[in-house]
Amino acid sequence: MDERVRTEADRAAACLLAGGVVLLPTDTVYGLAVHPGHDDAITRLFAMKGRPRSVNLPVMVSSRDDILALGGVVSEAAELLLESKYVPGPLTLAVGVSPPNLVPWLRGRIEFAVRVPDDERLLGIIAKTGPLLVTSANLHAEQVRESVPEIVSTLASEPDLVIDDGNRDTVPSTLVNCRLVPPVVERVGAVPQEEIEAVLR
Repeated sequence: MDERVRTEADRAAACLLAGGVVLLPTDTVYGLAVHPGHDDAITRLFAMKGRPRSVNLPVMVSSRDDILALGGVVSEAAELLLESKYVPGPLTLAVGVSPPNLVPWLRGRIEFAVRVPDDERLLGIIAKTGPLLVTSANLHAEQVRESVPEIVSTLASEPDLVIDDGNRDTVPSTLVNCRLVPPVVERVGAVPQEEIEAVLR
């Protein structure tokens, strides 16, 4: 990790741990990140995107071990996908939650969406903060924008910290619900559905 990226990661981690909302690049699209221990930050993020509170936020972690530590149920299908070439990378898995759920910010949920990003800056941040809530940086149900100025102009309010790393792709990760049997591709993104099916055969 070069010095600029390390400095950005340190600033972002400090902001998140203090209860801020951070706009940052991921290995797919730009995202809005908050620390799950700060309810006010989570509320601000939902308002910033105009996202209904009923639509839960995805989780970003650094490894399979983090998923287990959060009480995630790694099914056979989830295991196959976690061991595939798409993790770390543009693949999000919805996994079940094993009872009793001891993670306060996941309490009451039967599943959560989780991803291991292939991005050294973001992994560096997670190493300092632990798992984060990260969602695409766009208004709810609207198109993802590729540049930071476009993104900021559409949000209802400004994030506390913005990391601009140039234009990013507008194709999100592919989402596979591994709590269901058989698993279901709920959003086709950077990984085509046929490649998911090939891994699961």
